[in-house]
Amino acid sequence: MKFRHLGQSGLEVSEIGLGANSFGEAGRRDIKESIDTIHAAIDHGINFVDTSNVYAQGKSEEYIGRALRGRRAEMLIGTKFGSIRHQGPNNFGGSRNYVLRSVEESLQRLQTDYIDVYMIHRPDPRMPMDETLRTLDHLVRDGKIRYTAGCNFEAWRLVDTQWTAKHNNFAPLAASQFAYSLMTRNAEEEMIPACRKLGIGVIPYLPLAAGLLTGKMNQSGSAPAGTRMAVEQHTADRWITPRNLSLVQKLDDWAQQRGHTVIELAFAWLLAEPIVATVIAGAGSPEQIRQNVNSVGWQLTATERLDVSGIVDNNLPENSGPYYSTAGYFHSPTEAAQKS
Repeated sequence: MKFRHLGQSGLEVSEIGLGANSFGEAGRRDIKESIDTIHAAIDHGINFVDTSNVYAQGKSEEYIGRALRGRRAEMLIGTKFGSIRHQGPNNFGGSRNYVLRSVEESLQRLQTDYIDVYMIHRPDPRMPMDETLRTLDHLVRDGKIRYTAGCNFEAWRLVDTQWTAKHNNFAPLAASQFAYSLMTRNAEEEMIPACRKLGIGVIPYLPLAAGLLTGKMNQSGSAPAGTRMAVEQHTADRWITPRNLSLVQKLDDWAQQRGHTVIELAFAWLLAEPIVATVIAGAGSPEQIRQNVNSVGWQLTATERLDVSGIVDNNLPENSGPYYSTAGYFHSPTEAAQKS
């Protein structure tokens, strides 16, 4: 396993990380599967696990905490706050009140006294960003968190947030997390250039397009049992289309001609971008961990990366969606609660 700095911070993260959004979800990863997967990740050199306080309503954090008993120093934990846990006011967002409550609850579930990377799950447009950043800075100074990051930001908001942090001498964002893969390249227009300019590390999520780039999907579009697309019908409806399956086949053919697979290509293509710090991918078994880790052995040249990008440009995928969340996310829940 190779390691990269998280942006301009001193934190070194494994090129392949572990996404834990499926841990604790019904029909996906139970406690034993989750613990076995986390231990396999550590044993294969992965040192970064990504979760959130809303994944499986907190069970993901709980499972990670149980798995890391006695092994906490071997794994960096990235978790998030800000998304909706319950309907109504003061149960989501970026207010000082909610951030302070959320960090204590996450620390308890994770069974740790610090979080390595604490992430804004979604920027809260209802309030000034400096309230959130000031609170995070206090938590860094208190030692409860080590670094901060932002998820699902628009490029302009990321730049404004980093400027606000610098202007007020707050701890800066070390990384930005958003959807980025061979099937979702919207971020290349503004977000990737912004991260390069600011020195902010990129943490792509959905690097395998919810499983479409694993090579396990046949031309009929049938998803293997237990996978995200098998469990989430709306995800399958979004990604499994004739055009997308055809593109994946073209990418797989390109990889096979060079002695590799499409899943190895998906990781290698992302890691060929220097600003990418760690690629978080879900896994439900030690075997999937091994498969993900083996992908880092293939390093694409600049020419090869351009060739692959050209294949995608000439066969544009469908339903890739934006790389950021809309501001409307934060308005309807409170309004709905007030009407009830």
